[in-house]
Amino acid sequence: MDLNWLQDFACLGRTLNFTRAAEERNITQSAFSRRIKSLEIWLGVPLIKRSTYPVQLSEAGVQFLPVARETIANLTDIRQTIRADERGSAAFQRFAVLHTISVNYLSSRIAELEQSIPDLRVRVYSDNLNTCCQFLSEGTCDFLLYYSYNDVAPNFDERPFVRKDIGTEQFIPVAETRAAASGGWDLGQPGSKEIPYLGYDPSSFLGTVVDQSIGKRKPPLKLRYMDALTESIKRRVLSGSGIAWLPASAVTDEIASGHLSPVGGPEWEATLTLSLFCSLDRLDMTGRRVWDAF
Repeated sequence: MDLNWLQDFACLGRTLNFTRAAEERNITQSAFSRRIKSLEIWLGVPLIKRSTYPVQLSEAGVQFLPVARETIANLTDIRQTIRADERGSAAFQRFAVLHTISVNYLSSRIAELEQSIPDLRVRVYSDNLNTCCQFLSEGTCDFLLYYSYNDVAPNFDERPFVRKDIGTEQFIPVAETRAAASGGWDLGQPGSKEIPYLGYDPSSFLGTVVDQSIGKRKPPLKLRYMDALTESIKRRVLSGSGIAWLPASAVTDEIASGHLSPVGGPEWEATLTLSLFCSLDRLDMTGRRVWDAF
């Protein structure tokens, strides 16, 4: 038995898609399929109905999936406990979080928590939304922080976890002030000239949020740059390369100093909800204090 087999199967059980699951597990699809097959051979029963599309779990697969998830969580928990005992110190509180939330919210919030929880030790996993959700589902982390917006949500089963909405974040279109003025970059009054646009992958969470924010309107945006990280896009915006939608918390200082300016009214903004998830029965005493403090 290989723990990777269980983690692969848990991922496949969530996505029901071999290609997507292999991508999330960072291995080739052929290698991923072999590992699922190895697990089936070890169990002696097929876990997947391969004749259907999309892929479905067999009856045995449905029965085994919660066992696999619990086993992963238990092994992860006991590993953390043993390591903490060996070090003679408190265990790390592990957060899976989008990179932009880590930079613009979590780092400062953890600094505040350290004042009231002196023995707090934190490990942060910054990654894309699907991987962060997978980390919580598989027990790799204790807490998950992500944005939600309207109907834009990850393929994530929230039912085994508790959720706490801890705030909101405005997602706003901005540009370098002088470049916006000279180029006439204003989403509220679009002219005939194309506006250079710095965007996210259209299939990503933030890319979908921007698409919904634009709606059926068709501003003359010309995509010039695409990146997964808001900090990278922010740097390009500050250089005057174009407009982009960024979290308000990431550009508060730059707007206050006049380096950046909003280029659209409230109708072009999106309100994101910041949500915290965990499994309460897997938290130690420090973890409970962290949960209560948020």
